[in-house]
Amino acid sequence: MNELILILSLIVIYGIVLLSYVLFGRAGLYCTSAFCTVMANIEALVLIKAFGMEQTLGNILFAATFLVTDILSECEGKKYANKAVWVGIFCSVFFLILSQSWFLYKPADTDTAMPAIREIFSNTPRLIAASLAVYVLSQFFDVWLYHKWWKLTEKKSGDKKKFLWLRNNGSTLISQLINTFLFTFIAFAGVYDMGTLFSIFASSYVIYVFTSLLDTPVVYLARLIKNKKGELGEGLIK
Repeated sequence: MNELILILSLIVIYGIVLLSYVLFGRAGLYCTSAFCTVMANIEALVLIKAFGMEQTLGNILFAATFLVTDILSECEGKKYANKAVWVGIFCSVFFLILSQSWFLYKPADTDTAMPAIREIFSNTPRLIAASLAVYVLSQFFDVWLYHKWWKLTEKKSGDKKKFLWLRNNGSTLISQLINTFLFTFIAFAGVYDMGTLFSIFASSYVIYVFTSLLDTPVVYLARLIKNKKGELGEGLIK
């Protein structure tokens, strides 16, 4: 069941990313990126076993944030891709402050939620701090590398539209390697033993390889829809 749920989650999440762009343009992608960034940090608390590997949840949501910046880079420009990264940073910091403020309240005697909330979100500061540090580095690096690949492929081919698959995967796979290694060891060192850490790192990166390869058709589709519908910066719902 875990494998099936992960596959269905990938299809649904990538579909929602594309739909948010079609309906709401850049604003839709900003919102989706913010949502995925915050939720991925919560999902990362859950350790599961799927495809014969131990892994944390949140990998697909993290991968979706790279899909967002790649669509923005390809269809809207580097400035808007970097803006999506800043939106993710802002929302993560806002969520960190808000979630920790819950613990300042004294719950009512009849409250049953606070113990569970405290248990879940007491680890949030470390996770989000690790995520923010890694997110800033890997996401801005991804956008920078995407456009470096683009200049190289355009120079070699003389066609700006060719080799989308190369710039998409060439930037994401390298950025995800940095992201996975740093996040795993910053967020979970001391929580899990070294063997489990390497297992989480290896399994997470294997998943990112597949999610990166599978997001390429979505970027092609986003560009195709933009070319057919015209300017999608504001989306179809205005």
